Amino acid sequence: MMTSSQATQAEVIVLAAAPTHLDDYYDEVTDDIFDFHVAYAKLIEKYGDHVIILTNDEFYDDYVAALGSEKVVLAPMLDIWMRDFTVLNAVKPVMFRYSAAGQGHDQKAADEVQEVFAAFAEEVGLEFSETGLINDGGNFVDDYAGHAVISRKFLRDNKLNESVAREKVRAVTGAKHVAFIEADEQGGLEHADGVVSFIDENTLIINAYPDDPEYASEVKAVLKASLPGVAIHEIIAPYDDSKIYDERFGSACGLYTNALVTPERIYFPQFGIPEDGIALKQIKAITQKEVVPVSSKQVCHMGGGVRCMSLQLRGTNANKMLDYALDH
Repeated sequence: MMTSSQATQAEVIVLAAAPTHLDDYYDEVTDDIFDFHVAYAKLIEKYGDHVIILTNDEFYDDYVAALGSEKVVLAPMLDIWMRDFTVLNAVKPVMFRYSAAGQGHDQKAADEVQEVFAAFAEEVGLEFSETGLINDGGNFVDDYAGHAVISRKFLRDNKLNESVAREKVRAVTGAKHVAFIEADEQGGLEHADGVVSFIDENTLIINAYPDDPEYASEVKAVLKASLPGVAIHEIIAPYDDSKIYDERFGSACGLYTNALVTPERIYFPQFGIPEDGIALKQIKAITQKEVVPVSSKQVCHMGGGVRCMSLQLRGTNANKMLDYALDH
């Protein structure tokens, strides 16, 4: 049995089951989401972090059978992409206002999704600050050492110029250096974590764009100018948009930057393609962290995967979440 003290040096990674009790949006892929969650959760536990699944009545018994009751909480969320509508940065947790784009450009729906999580977070006793600035968690990539990358969609959503936006982000998050990049696909989610990922302090990976060298050059120039002292490494990016679940959100298939990074390890997406081995070799060459391959082929066509599904908690908040799970 887990105790709260076990979480002190580990992260608690929180996942949310598909909300089929509310609508039929995920009906065709509920089995895929469940299978991904269970396999991912077992890896999280195997490698020393902890996992909590938030679910509804329909899937509760199935998750318990697969993972054990202490890892499953009856607390239905209204969407599965916990990265986006919860809190970012496990050390200095901040909740931005979830953007309309995250719910198909429906701000009312986005607010409702976030309000359900906020009520649950209050019940658990999670501690975090809040801001009215609009941003999804997938559009905030940082190294916990003062460097952050956000797409320029943030400027448009909040009607701010870059200078003012940078100061506001600094004030809210504590980041010292903020890079605003153009997303590689316009008009959708435009999340920075589809383009870049900090895998350690001062170490950033970016998708290789052999078919768009002009874009790659522009983004790297912005990153180098905005993030002094940060090493930038390209990683293969065999983007696959042949199967997309919802055209509004695109695909995350082939995007290795959508990795979940903890202090000791990198949960690294794999897609069942030959490039997986190349990407693993590339990432292992630039980090001392343990790299944990996680199959994401079941869910990447929905527009996300390892990072997008995951809320990360540390310290006091991690302990509170574990204690809550044990009591419920």
